[in-house]
Amino acid sequence: MNRLKEISTKAPDGFDKNRTKEETEKLLKELDALQNVLYAESKHSVLVILQGMDASGKDGAVKKVFGRLNPQGVSVTSFKVPTEEELKHDFLWRIHRNTPARGMIHVFNRSHYEDVLVTRVHGWCDDAMAEDRFRAINNFEAMLALHNATRIFKFYLHISPEEQKERFKERLEDPAKHWKHNKKDIEEAKRWDRYRDMYEDVFEHCSAIPWIIVPADQNWYKEHLIAKTVVEGLRELDMKFPKLNLDS
Repeated sequence: MNRLKEISTKAPDGFDKNRTKEETEKLLKELDALQNVLYAESKHSVLVILQGMDASGKDGAVKKVFGRLNPQGVSVTSFKVPTEEELKHDFLWRIHRNTPARGMIHVFNRSHYEDVLVTRVHGWCDDAMAEDRFRAINNFEAMLALHNATRIFKFYLHISPEEQKERFKERLEDPAKHWKHNKKDIEEAKRWDRYRDMYEDVFEHCSAIPWIIVPADQNWYKEHLIAKTVVEGLRELDMKFPKLNLDS
């Protein structure tokens, strides 16, 4: 995988905004239909992992791509600073208890990868501990895929520092976004280079289930690529509605 600074944060050449938004609308309708079959068949589960710097658009992706689905079959979990109880367990404990049952789609807004990202940036996790956690994460994801038929999608929302600054500015100027403002986000942005290095280390060590790098400066393209990837992945499952059983 190329280094992040070599990957564009914008849509590739040739993508027309209006046409792409129309295609995304079709994909979202298909995603809705596929979710119905997933839920009815209950043979597979889906885990969507969203990672990225602050203001990269994780909340927006949840709302725009998954917000129209039947809420009975979708769950969203945001992983923040571990609670006192969570810290008494292994780092994957709070993750595992939020993984999807068969028939369900679960979206992680941040995830277990925070324990090899922010912890390393701040020096709470050294390289040796990180290597142990990489192995644990790989085994954990492989177990979900093998034993619970979980289809895992891992997205890194790739935003530029310049776009992040603009979005931070919007949070100060737009009353509807004031609630998103957090001084800690601005402090974390000063560690951009260190976060990029840690992400690249994650991509190198935890890609048995591949990461999708999503150019995220333009929300319309970010939403399109996430929707397209998930729809194409669900198509591959070749799901079918259960046959009518008149004896049940």
